[in-house]
Amino acid sequence: MRRTVLLVGGIALLAGCSERVPTDATAQTQARAGSEVFSTQRQQDIATLKQVTEPFRNFARADSNGYSAAITGCMVDPELGGMGFHYGNVGLIDGTAQVDQPELLLYQPTQNGGLQLVAVEYIIPYTFVPRDAAAPVLFGEKFSQNDTFQLWGLHVWVWKHNPSGLFAPWNPNVNCSGTSNVSTMHH
Repeated sequence: MRRTVLLVGGIALLAGCSERVPTDATAQTQARAGSEVFSTQRQQDIATLKQVTEPFRNFARADSNGYSAAITGCMVDPELGGMGFHYGNVGLIDGTAQVDQPELLLYQPTQNGGLQLVAVEYIIPYTFVPRDAAAPVLFGEKFSQNDTFQLWGLHVWVWKHNPSGLFAPWNPNVNCSGTSNVSTMHH
């Protein structure tokens, strides 16, 4: 099942409406029904993402399936946590994002020199969707702007719990202590 990123329209409106407080019982019932449907779709999409990325928990399999471009060193922010190494499949960086085809896989280094899959990141460069355009949306979440890399990005922490949130960019449970190839950022 593929879900293409919706740049504007229905999901953006739905996401904006879901944060409103209903003013009567009918509106409350409708809001609950809409969020349950949306929540079910999000759960299905996350299950799909986990299924398609399960083989990539073994880095050699990810590498042989196109995730061979080392995009960053092990990224860490001293205050917010880490992201790990970003490995990309450049063939997927085409201006769209699909649940079952994340552009980047994020790996945390292990103490024995290995790599542990912790998350994915969907990216859309500004060359496809300009910075001043409406944010792309996937999983019902708006992508964030990353001016350093000139792109829109959305992290999904499907393989390591993130107390900051499933879609937060930084994870305080991720560190780069298993490598000397560290890229420190401050936000």
